[in-house]
Amino acid sequence: MAMPNINVSEIWKQIQVPDFNPERDAALVEQVKQAAISSTEPAVVSFGTSGWRGEIGSEFTLKNIQVVAKAILQVYRDADATTFEALGVNSFEELQTKGLVLGHDNRLLGKEFCEVVADQFIKAGIKVYYGGEMPTPEFSAAIELLGAACSVNMTPSHNPNHYNGIKFNPADGGPAGPEITDKITANSNNLMKTHVLEEMGSINWEIIDPIKIYKLFSEKQGTIKYGRIQSLLSKESIDLVCDHVHGSTRGRPAAFLNNPQCLTSLRTETDPLFGGIAPEPSSKNLAGVKRILDESKSRFRIGAIFDPDGDRIRFYDGTREIDMNSFGALAFHYMVTWRKEEGVLAKSVATSNFANIIATKLGIPVMETPVGFKNFRPWLKRNANPKALIAFEESDGITGLNNTLEKDACFGLLLALEIMAVTGKNLGEYLDLLYAEYGRLYPERSGFEVDKSLVGAPLLDKVQKIAESAQPGTQISVGSKNKSVKELITIDGVKIIFTDDSWMLIRPSGTEPKVRIYAECRDLEEKEDMFKTAQKLFFS
Repeated sequence: MAMPNINVSEIWKQIQVPDFNPERDAALVEQVKQAAISSTEPAVVSFGTSGWRGEIGSEFTLKNIQVVAKAILQVYRDADATTFEALGVNSFEELQTKGLVLGHDNRLLGKEFCEVVADQFIKAGIKVYYGGEMPTPEFSAAIELLGAACSVNMTPSHNPNHYNGIKFNPADGGPAGPEITDKITANSNNLMKTHVLEEMGSINWEIIDPIKIYKLFSEKQGTIKYGRIQSLLSKESIDLVCDHVHGSTRGRPAAFLNNPQCLTSLRTETDPLFGGIAPEPSSKNLAGVKRILDESKSRFRIGAIFDPDGDRIRFYDGTREIDMNSFGALAFHYMVTWRKEEGVLAKSVATSNFANIIATKLGIPVMETPVGFKNFRPWLKRNANPKALIAFEESDGITGLNNTLEKDACFGLLLALEIMAVTGKNLGEYLDLLYAEYGRLYPERSGFEVDKSLVGAPLLDKVQKIAESAQPGTQISVGSKNKSVKELITIDGVKIIFTDDSWMLIRPSGTEPKVRIYAECRDLEEKEDMFKTAQKLFFS
C-alpha cells in the first residue's frame, strides 16, 4: 500500500537540526525509510563518474533504483563493439557468466537497495556476488580476483547522511567513464517516465568475504610490503589510531594488520546517520584522532580518518595534519627513492605541484590530468606502459602501482605504515626532509559566484579565454610582483604556472554559477594576491 504523500526533504531537515539525537529522531528516520520503500515518484538521474546520488526517500527509492538497474542492463543489451570494449566484456552472455559484484556502505537501506539491483540481474540470468558492507576499493579487488564483469556499489561517498548513491565499475575495476555513464543516464531517464515498481523474486546471490578478497588481492599484486609493516607494529613504541566515522572501513585495519595491540579504532558503531556530522576526512573530524596522539609519548605515531566508502583518507602524526597534497608527494618520493620502482607520477591538475617539483628533479615524467580519478586509468591498468607509481588528487584520494584503479584509503594507510617502517621516520619528519631539499609550497582554495546565465558552456568559454592573456613568457602582476608565466595547462580550466613554481588554476563549475580557484605559492602571505589576480583575469 502506498504511503500518503509526505515531504521527505522537510523530514530530513528536522533530523539534521543542531541538537541531533538519533534515538529521539528514530520515528522520523522510519518515515524516511518507508517513503524510500513505497514511493512511486520518479527522479532525474545524472550518472557521472562518481555515480548517481540522491536524497533517500524522495529521489533514492526502491523504484528508482530498480530503474537504474534496468538501465545498466540495457547498456549491455544494446552495446556495440566500442561499448563492449569500454565495458571489458565481449557479449551479454559473458556478463551472465562472469557476474556482478554487489555491496553497500553503511547508509540507510543499503542492503534493501542492493536486493533490488540483484533481483534485476538475477532475472536476467546473471551471477551475483554479494559482499555486504564494502569500501569502494574492495569492489575493484573483487572484480579482478573473482573475474567478475562489473560491480554496483551502493554509496554516495562522503555526501551528507540524507544521501545515498550508486556507483558502477566495468570489468577493469575502475570508475566508469562517460562512454558508459552517459548511456546509463539516458536509459534511466527514459525508463523513469513509464516504469512501475516490479514485484521482486527470490534473491539467490553468492556471499563473498570482501576483507579476505582485498587482502589476497593486495598480497598477489605485491602493492604493499606487509612484512615491513609487521616489523614496525611489533615495536613497543608506536600508536596507530583510525577513525572510521561509522563507515565501511571499520574492521579493515585490524583485519589487514592482524589486530595489533597498538591500534585504537574510533567510531566503529553502526550509525547510518554518522552522529549527525558531515562524514568526510576533514580537519574538524580529525579531532578525536588528534586528542589521542597529542597525548602519546610513543616514538612512532600515526592517525588516519576515512570517509564512509573508504576511498578518501587524511593523516595526523601527533605534530601536524597531513592531507593528500603532502602525502601524495611523500609517497611518490618513497616509491622512487626507497622502493626503486620505475614508472611515472599521475596527479590531477588541481593537486599540489610539490610532487611535480620532486619528479622533475628525479627525472620522472608527470602525467597531469583533468579532475576525476577515472582520468588516471591509462597509467593504472594492468597492461599500462608506463605505470603510475602513485596516482593521487587533492581531495584525499590515492592509489598506486598495481593496486586498484579506484581511490583506496586502506592502500593509503598501509603505504604510510610501510614508509614509516622502512625510513624509520614519522610522516611529518619525512616531509620536513623533503621541504629542506625541495622547498615548500602552500596550496589554498577559493572561488566566487557568477551570474546564473553563465552556467555550463558560457562559463567554460569565458574561463578558457584567460589562456589568451597568459601564454608562456607573459608577465602577470600578482600583488606587488610581476611574475613570468612558465607553463600553461588548459586540460581542465586554465592553470598558469609561474617561473617561481607558484601557480593558479581557474576552473569553472559544470553545474553551478561558480568559478573555483586553486592556488599554490612559496610564500603563504601571497595567497590572497593570487586569488585576486585570478579573479581579475576572469573579469578582464
